[in-house]
Amino acid sequence: MILYHGSNVPIGTIDLSLSKPNKDFGRAFYLSDTNAQAMEMAQAKCIQFGGTPCVTAFEVDETQMTQLNRKIFNEYCGEWARFVYDNRDERQDFTHPYDIVFGPIADDYIGKQMRKFRFQNISFEQFLEEIKYPQGITFQYAFCTPEAVKLLHKI
Repeated sequence: MILYHGSNVPIGTIDLSLSKPNKDFGRAFYLSDTNAQAMEMAQAKCIQFGGTPCVTAFEVDETQMTQLNRKIFNEYCGEWARFVYDNRDERQDFTHPYDIVFGPIADDYIGKQMRKFRFQNISFEQFLEEIKYPQGITFQYAFCTPEAVKLLHKI
């Protein structure tokens, strides 16, 4: 399988310590199975931080992925929303045991919805609806551990 990473800088060696915390699936190296989605992410990073849009392709053996501890969300659901909330909540030191997490992307403007839910201004069901990616369901892969990252081969 080919996966793509969009950034504002070329990717040489993957260093998880450079990954930002409090993302949908925690501190991880995020990839997409579509080049176009990775390019959108690269362009967004450039708007945010400067640089030049770069998409790096990686090959990964799916059978090796199945040997690691994975969490898979095939759709938006309550479990997914709770997992995203816990990972994005900067007030807690949440960690999960997964090497790889696959699932939908949350809306980039989730912070406002998290505050509304935290202060009980919206229900959990409303929170789930409001954090869905506005451009439709789009999936991401998070490689969360050094063991998982070792499976990625730059092409």
